[in-house]
Amino acid sequence: MTRDRLLDALWLLVVGALSSAWCVTASGRLGATFDEPFYVAEGLNSWRSGSYQVLMRKGTMPLPVDAQTLPLYLWERHRGEAFDPVADLHRLLPVARAANLPFWWLLLFYGLRWGRVLGGPWAGRLATGLLAAEPNLLAHASLATTDIPLTAMVLVASYHWFTNRGERWPRRVILPGVLYGVALATKASALAFVPILWLVFGLCHLARDGTFPPPWAGSVWGRVKAVWAATVRLRWDMVYAFWVGIVVLFAYCGCDWQPERSFVKWTHSLPDGPAKETLVPVSERLAIFPNAGEGLVQQVKHNVRGHHGAFVVGGWHRRAVWYYFPVALSIKLPDPTLLLFAVLLVTRPRLLLNPAGWAALAFLAFSLNARVQIGVRLVFPLVAFLAVALAVAAASPGPRRRFTQAAGFLALAASVAVAVAAWPDGLRYVNRLWGGTARGPVLLADSNYDWGQGLPDLKHWWEANDQPRLHVWYYGADSAVLLPPFRVLMVHQMPAVAPEKVAEAVGDDYLAVSVSLLSACPDRRPELLAVIDWLKTLEPVDRTPTFVIFKMRG
Repeated sequence: MTRDRLLDALWLLVVGALSSAWCVTASGRLGATFDEPFYVAEGLNSWRSGSYQVLMRKGTMPLPVDAQTLPLYLWERHRGEAFDPVADLHRLLPVARAANLPFWWLLLFYGLRWGRVLGGPWAGRLATGLLAAEPNLLAHASLATTDIPLTAMVLVASYHWFTNRGERWPRRVILPGVLYGVALATKASALAFVPILWLVFGLCHLARDGTFPPPWAGSVWGRVKAVWAATVRLRWDMVYAFWVGIVVLFAYCGCDWQPERSFVKWTHSLPDGPAKETLVPVSERLAIFPNAGEGLVQQVKHNVRGHHGAFVVGGWHRRAVWYYFPVALSIKLPDPTLLLFAVLLVTRPRLLLNPAGWAALAFLAFSLNARVQIGVRLVFPLVAFLAVALAVAAASPGPRRRFTQAAGFLALAASVAVAVAAWPDGLRYVNRLWGGTARGPVLLADSNYDWGQGLPDLKHWWEANDQPRLHVWYYGADSAVLLPPFRVLMVHQMPAVAPEKVAEAVGDDYLAVSVSLLSACPDRRPELLAVIDWLKTLEPVDRTPTFVIFKMRG
């Protein structure tokens, strides 16, 4: 046991250090992504004011933002002068991104623990390796965003639920509930993700213990009643743990003790009568906002409404499509992972249905109804549990173990090669089954390919091409676009926009257009789409990874 633990520690140290080096070196080559400037600015504001008001109204949970901007706030206090999150973004962002790495190490550590508890020591090591070499996870571990922290905390909260099912109430319910609250403070998606895992893993435990009646025993109604009776403790444990998590979340987020403006406005808009006379004074005196409930409600509303449609495999859909995440995952998952899955499906299909495999299946089923379809980052817990499930199936004892374990570590070696090739911009990774990264712009958009990170590459192009006058129609939030050599051209804000107006504004200069705008512009006005169609008829003079560059005349 001691030797195994030492080997685990050494393996984790090597894998974590190498993957962290990938992240740190890649981070310095990428511009700010769409969400990062907001997180940096509001994180600093929250530390200065003690208020999460803006974050709550955007549906953003504060824990990752707090962790990533704490070093910035301490730096600010030390130097005695406030940072400008716009002008100083290029100085602040590398520090905030580095502060995301503790979540990355937590993810790798719990990947190791999950693999070990389900399949033994080598399953744990293989699971950690597959996670550390996954280019999509590496790409987001290099950023100051919330998706890696969420994935880590989902693994943490569900692990302690799974391993403590036979323990006393404090470890069986209170500890998982507290960890659920921490996961909720990381991202509101945990509201659904963690209870799904509680149910899946609780049922796995009951099935393993032989609690359920055989499928052939008795009538259907009798079996339903038996299952209902067998799950009574599981259901009550889930209820108690859920409310423990909610209490932890509300305690972490606190309150500004202010009225909710939208509630006040709504009550004043009511027709005269008893309801208005009662609710107006209540709304004006109910000074308990903003709180965590507001953040959860905003995120739930966002998920119900969707997010400006979906772009997948070259097609734009005004509404979410059920197949978005299965197709996007088939495009973004590394070839070695998909090949290993195929090998195990043939050689060890039953072992794939380990608890981690059931978790991945549950998340896949849940994704079919997800309405926010802006990147596989939203289902990273699925990716993490898939890696664990593959490792467990490959390394668990049984027939063909030597063959499947060798296949697993060969897949890991191939995944390392894929990760090296994807550096520094793993956001753009597309597997070879779908034609490789070069086909990315016609397959997916947004955080799957161009999330606004490409301004440094565009600046390098400008320097290498005699520094021409360069107009930029940009998808993103990097404040560097406001500085020379770039000249921002907000095509979507031009009055009565038309191709001739764009050509007139650019003149004899160059125009660089973000590929996400060309393939999946969220503004679907006919006149703007006409401009995009016109640009697609032009022959580009050059390209960078996330920009297409045109010369209007000359």
